[in-house]
Formats: sequence, C-alpha cells, structure tokens
Amino acid sequence: MALTRDERGEGAKRRGEAGQDPGLFLREYRTEKGWTLVEVSERTGIPVSTLSKVETGKMSLSYEKLVRLSRGMGIDIARLFAAPSAPSGTAQQVVTGRRSITPANEGTAIKTSIYNYTYPSADLLNKALNPMIIEVKVRSIDDFGELMRHPGEEYVLVLEGQCELHTDIYAPSLLKTGDSAYFDASMGHGYIAVGEGPCRILSVCSANDADLKSSLPPIEG
Repeated sequence: MALTRDERGEGAKRRGEAGQDPGLFLREYRTEKGWTLVEVSERTGIPVSTLSKVETGKMSLSYEKLVRLSRGMGIDIARLFAAPSAPSGTAQQVVTGRRSITPANEGTAIKTSIYNYTYPSADLLNKALNPMIIEVKVRSIDDFGELMRHPGEEYVLVLEGQCELHTDIYAPSLLKTGDSAYFDASMGHGYIAVGEGPCRILSVCSANDADLKSSLPPIEG
C-alpha cells in the first residue's frame, strides 16, 4: 500500500529520531562545504529563517522539503538520517534503509556508438555500486576505438549472447551466456559482441557516477 505524503513525512521524522538529527547534519555538512545559510537557501529554495530553525532543532522539515534539501545540496536523502559517527575506537553499523526497485525493461537509457546503456536504480545518488545493463553493438575491436578505463573494480555477467572481453594487459577472453568476469577497471577494457545474435551484459562498477560518465564514449542523439 502506497504511503500518503503525511505518512512519508512522519516516517522521515521517525527515522531522524532513530538516527541523526537532520538539522545537525545540515549544519555540519554546510560548515564542511563552507556554505552560508543564504547559499543553501539559494540552492534549495528553502527560506533562510526555516533553515536556521532546522539547524537549531526548532523546526522539522516536511518530506517534500527534505527532498528539495537533498537535491539542492547534492546528497542522498538517506544521509540526512544516518546515525552520528561512532566515537573513535568503537564500531557502529549504519542502517539507512536505502532501496530502489526498477521494473523489467525500465531505467535511464543512454545510447553511444558502441553500447546502449540502461541504468537501473538511477534514482539513488552517491551509490557505492553502479549497475548497468549494456547492449553491446560493436563487433570488431577495430571499430571500438580507445579502450575504456575508470577508477574502481568491475563485475560483468553475460545475460544474452556472447562477447569478448578485451583489456590492455590480458589476451581477449570469450564470455558466453552465464559467464562472468571481475577485474580492475582502471585497466583499459572493452566488450565486443561475438556472433550474429544480440549481446547483453550486466556490468556492476564500484566507480562513482561522475567517473563513469566521464569515461563514456560519445553519446548519440
């Protein structure tokens, strides 16, 4: 059953009580970034007087304003409710309750000359892992161009068809449906479709969104 706006707001308030005060996080994060309340207000559209009251614990924000705050500051909304940092020498598990469900055949789509990308869970910001479903279009390494590279590690699972994994260190490896590979993504790498049929793979990278976007080949219109 879907939650009403009031119920979502109350749920957010309860999560804040169970973990960190969003106002405390706002003040600490704003100070870390060197932003004034005026600058945060300009980024979020929330009045300075409201932000000041939130920081001092005199006011709580509605769900809609929490969303505006997280988007304007470029942070995941779950960070507003993360538990405070554990004292030095102690361990504390942080449970944010993040979740994103992407129905089949949906997701943010990007087309390039060599791959068609579909990004599930695109609504989550600052993910530790970035999953991508990739349709491999290029069928020759000569047509691929410069091999891709980005920080972090990458896991690939062939969902349909078969492909060759090319790197700048190892000889090409043939991966059939169901085969997988895990590798250092700072190594130059690329996937080449093999055979006449379609080739689709699942790629999961530990690189952040900005690093992945900077490594993309030219995007088609």
